[in-house]
Amino acid sequence: MTSPPPTRRAARAARERAEAVAAATPVPAATSGSSATDTGSVTVRRGAGVLFGRGLLYVVVWSMQLVVSSLISPVLAHLMPPAEFGVLASAIALYQALVVLAVAGIDQAAVLQRAEDGDDRRARGLLAVGMVTAVAVTVAALTTIPLWGDAAGFVGEHPLLLVAVLWTGPAAIVQISLALLVAQDRIRVFAVTSLLSSIGGSIIGLGLLAFVHADATTYAWGGVVAQAVAMGIGIAATRPRLAGLADRRTTARAFRLGVPVALGNLSYFVLNAGDRLVVQRLLGPDEVARYQIAYVVGSAVILLLTFTNQAWAPHFAALRDAVDRRRLAMHSRDALYMLLAPVLLAVTLVSPVALPVLAPASYRVHELTVVVFIVAITAFPVIASGATGRLLLVERRGVAVGVIAAVAGAVNIGANLVLVPFLGIAGAAVATVVAYVVLAALQQAALPDRREWLGPRLRVVLTALAAIAVAAVSVAVPQDLVWNCVRVAGVLACLPWFLRRLRLARGGVS
Repeated sequence: MTSPPPTRRAARAARERAEAVAAATPVPAATSGSSATDTGSVTVRRGAGVLFGRGLLYVVVWSMQLVVSSLISPVLAHLMPPAEFGVLASAIALYQALVVLAVAGIDQAAVLQRAEDGDDRRARGLLAVGMVTAVAVTVAALTTIPLWGDAAGFVGEHPLLLVAVLWTGPAAIVQISLALLVAQDRIRVFAVTSLLSSIGGSIIGLGLLAFVHADATTYAWGGVVAQAVAMGIGIAATRPRLAGLADRRTTARAFRLGVPVALGNLSYFVLNAGDRLVVQRLLGPDEVARYQIAYVVGSAVILLLTFTNQAWAPHFAALRDAVDRRRLAMHSRDALYMLLAPVLLAVTLVSPVALPVLAPASYRVHELTVVVFIVAITAFPVIASGATGRLLLVERRGVAVGVIAAVAGAVNIGANLVLVPFLGIAGAAVATVVAYVVLAALQQAALPDRREWLGPRLRVVLTALAAIAVAAVSVAVPQDLVWNCVRVAGVLACLPWFLRRLRLARGGVS
């Protein structure tokens, strides 16, 4: 009797398994040292092709959040009163923190579980666990708004808090679904879900502002609607397995990893936002506004690297051989360093041209280029910490990741308190660099095989130093029409340099 033809779902599963084997399974080790080295090189080249090829597609989709947020802020500032715009920004920050708690690190745990099992069964069970956790956190936050709303500074703004909290549950479920979709390499449904959750909320919110009422609460409802629709798509695509709610062993293991990771992610909020609190206290709100403008320009690369870490996590989890995983982490780190060199230079060169467009002359934008340059340098330790952080998560060292992030957050606050009184907002930028260097150093020290962890090659270091030196010199160059034209020409010259490095990275060359 002939077997029936495979279903579309079975065919897709088979294709995913084949791609996982091709991308992640190391070639069997040979007996001779030279053959083993060649085998490792093949594994690295193959992994690099995946990371810098298809893996970057997910980064592009995720980065649309950055593009939309950069474009929408000036529009919102014109459509609603300043007070409404300010309280909306605070509510969004609160919502982002609540999402971290609602996800509880289940997204990372589900990715690792799928890689360890080789199938989706228990990972889909963790998705069901994540849904229940998100609902529980949302309900707890909703019922306690009268207790913490005024204390959080939202006096008389409880309707906005209600909407912000309602935004939390769907967003958390979407985040867990997206992590699983990346692990399954389902770029189409991932793109639809991600773009709807990010761009859709802004579009719906703007429509509500234009046709209903121009206030923060009305705009926030757009995010709730878009996240709810995206949640429905994500659930339909990933098919949560309700039986996973009864799998106590897998759930407990997931929370042992996820809870410390979630607390560490909250520490990242301190690491990224604590400097503004210190500047607000020591220098006043006007300097906070100036620092925020410079930080948005300089930190764009940092946000892209964050999206890169999220997109690459499943590929590292799929590599079960620790040596191959370490080699790929070091190689991808060096390749990102080489890619960052032209990007750092371009961001610094373009800042004197871009800043007057982003802010009025009262912001003294000609003084902010040095702040952009210092913040952009932070991307180098961010790359280093991303490489070691991925390894620690794959090895389920969640407690170490959380504790180290908390230490780095405390260092950031302390460095700001010391440097801001002497250097102003430039001191806040330096404190950010210091905190991320501490983060990268502590994560490397926490690696179980840290003696095998090698630093970047000399050519990589020299390229990075040359880019930093040229960018530093450009900060001191006059900001007049002639020199700004030279800067624009330099930015255009960085593009082919970046494309060449990207092409080499895809071929496994750093």
